[in-house]
Amino acid sequence: MNTIDNQKVGKQYPTKIETVHQNGGIFTFETSDATLRLEVISDKIIRFRFSTMGLFERDFSYAIDSNFDKQEVSPLLVDEEAQYIIKTPMISCLLNKTNLLITIVDQNNKVILEDETGFHWEEHPEFGGNYVFNSKKIQIDEHFYGLGDKPTDLNLKTRRFVNWCSDTYGFERDQDPIYRSIPFYLGLHAEAAYGVFFDNTFRSYFDFGLEDDDTLSFWAEGGEMNYYFIYGPDLLKVTSQYTLLTGVPELPPLWALGFQQCKWSYYPEAKVREIANEFRSRKIPCDAIYLDIDYMDGFRCFTWNNTHFPAPKQMISELKDQGFKTVCIIDPGIKVDKNYSIWKDGFEKGMFCKRTDGPLMTGNVWPGECNFPDFTNPKVREWWSLLFGGLLADGVAGIWNDMNEPAVFGLGTFPLDVRHDYDGDPCSHRKAHNIYGMQMARATRQGLKHFRPNERPFLITRASYAGFQKYASVWTGDNIATWEHLWIASVQCQRLSVSGVSFCGSDIGGFIGEPDGELFTRWIQLSMFHPFFRAHSSGDNGEKEPWVFGQETEEIVKKFIELRYQLIPYLYSAFWQYITRGTPIIRPLVFLDQNDPDTWHRQDEFAVGDHILTCPVTVQGAIGRWLYLPAGVWYNFWTDEPYNGGVEIWADAPIESTPIFIKSGAVVPNYPVQQFIGEVEIKEITLHIYYTDLSTKSELYQDGGEGFEYKNNGFVIYTFNTRGNHEHFEITCKTEGHFQPTCKDFLLKIHGLPFDPKSCFIDEKEISIKTDKIVKKVFEVQVPTTFNKIKFI
Repeated sequence: MNTIDNQKVGKQYPTKIETVHQNGGIFTFETSDATLRLEVISDKIIRFRFSTMGLFERDFSYAIDSNFDKQEVSPLLVDEEAQYIIKTPMISCLLNKTNLLITIVDQNNKVILEDETGFHWEEHPEFGGNYVFNSKKIQIDEHFYGLGDKPTDLNLKTRRFVNWCSDTYGFERDQDPIYRSIPFYLGLHAEAAYGVFFDNTFRSYFDFGLEDDDTLSFWAEGGEMNYYFIYGPDLLKVTSQYTLLTGVPELPPLWALGFQQCKWSYYPEAKVREIANEFRSRKIPCDAIYLDIDYMDGFRCFTWNNTHFPAPKQMISELKDQGFKTVCIIDPGIKVDKNYSIWKDGFEKGMFCKRTDGPLMTGNVWPGECNFPDFTNPKVREWWSLLFGGLLADGVAGIWNDMNEPAVFGLGTFPLDVRHDYDGDPCSHRKAHNIYGMQMARATRQGLKHFRPNERPFLITRASYAGFQKYASVWTGDNIATWEHLWIASVQCQRLSVSGVSFCGSDIGGFIGEPDGELFTRWIQLSMFHPFFRAHSSGDNGEKEPWVFGQETEEIVKKFIELRYQLIPYLYSAFWQYITRGTPIIRPLVFLDQNDPDTWHRQDEFAVGDHILTCPVTVQGAIGRWLYLPAGVWYNFWTDEPYNGGVEIWADAPIESTPIFIKSGAVVPNYPVQQFIGEVEIKEITLHIYYTDLSTKSELYQDGGEGFEYKNNGFVIYTFNTRGNHEHFEITCKTEGHFQPTCKDFLLKIHGLPFDPKSCFIDEKEISIKTDKIVKKVFEVQVPTTFNKIKFI
């Protein structure tokens, strides 16, 4: 006779705490049916791991950076009648003795995050193991951000989402899931900002008050309830800590911040040369040209189509002489073909994924029937990395990983019974799906570094999981040439950036469909502020080079691409801040002033680095737009007119313009216009300096733009401080590092001075002021890069 234990049917919840153990910063709380292992990572980060068996899984994560520098903290455990309290210098964690419910408070005992029903679980009837759940109380006026690239409103409140990497050609607004899985969100309410990273690679879900207005829930279809709480109290600090926790990339090669041109596909060789020659003859800056799948022999990875490209090495070398880098696509599917050496080698060495009962995982993608490497196996990653020798010997400068959700025609993705090594902890595709693309990118990067150990690798990926920013940049996927998708691209890149992924961008002009000149221009005006700056198109949807829309569009697009190249030192400095501090390069308006309720739902305006604010035009036919300026004083980039923040203003934006504002006190470095990075030796950097009566800090980072000398002090950082009043304005500069740049002079352009300068002192030495150097009230003076202080009176 069958019996059923009624206590194990449906959702189960922890009972009272029975035992407590402390080992340094790790605390174990045991109930009769659940165990919590709480680890204090820093004074602001606490990790929570729950088990229902009393035993924990192997402590392993693809997301967490193994080099993350844990802070030495000596948390205090307090035993009270109804609760245990774990105290750090910044926060306290309260654990209810009756039911293991958790509340986190700040130093003033104000609630930051509070369990509703907290951790609970339910047996998975089909696959075994448990669904794992957690629910929190939504605080008054709480708002939510993050979760990677969801193509929806920036504020996630009242929405539900799924994390399951999916090939979503021509995705729509609010479609979910799409390409990436980043189970990290930020919460903001009156008391503080915080973040939660749910490090679980199974299909997971987040509900921000859709089912219940007062409850936030997150859960997964297997694995552990394993999450990190990150306290701000500023949004910027939350993202910074999360990014450092999950890993930052190395600096990219400087050319990777230039304009890049792509199409599915540029072939044959004559077409590639034609595109390159058009850029140079029209003097439109460009640093990279991409080769999509048609460069291959029958779409076989790591091969060349000898008909289309009879001499690829020579072509790539001659493109390099013109200043172009060549980037090639590589997909995970390896064509089943006994005469194809790579498939044969992979088959013989057991490199491919298998189904539960032993046969190889076989699916159709571009080459036809394919097998797929198991990138969760370190031996497979090593094998894959060594396959890049041929392409790199031919001169290929970067690799583009695509189709790695993984995508399979007809099936969507792998069946769930496919097996993976998971770095020594074998599992099904249920657990490995979301990290497949990430581990492909990791293996590809490993190959680039193996064959070029002294060069910075450049790699982009489509699919990935939290922490993939360690390995690759990303684009937002197969978008559409519509005005709505222009808006989506802006929101996606803001969301990615605050989710740890700053090196991001979209397919300019839309991969699918044919934009007109107006839409393409507005897309360029948006994307010139995205770190990854690439135009791309599908072969059956027309051309998307800057000159195909007519002369007027070409001239305007050229102007903004040139502006991007002028801003390279500013963007590169923001990238250096990102890899050293974890600060996002792109910042939504709420990150600039989280205490202003008017910023909580704004999503068109965003900052780039510390000092530039833009608000792209995303409506057809518009000649201007309303936008909100956050607290402070902001200068119109085009007119130098200052505006006080905290208000909505109208900004004129005819097609040859876009709203750009500079924060008062900013020092914005500019390079001269180049046709490609490294075309000219930089002898002078222009510093656009904007008057302020407050002390304002700016940074300019310089290094060789290639190689890894910067890791051994081979850099120079100029730290500027500005401050003034109605009678004087002062700029100081401190220098750090051993790199000797070619630039020996700064050309200072001072904007917004409230007085006419009569005297100028450079390091206490007075110089004469030439009135012919004052143009439209912008005062110019050339100074050596070694200056310490400049004062205008």
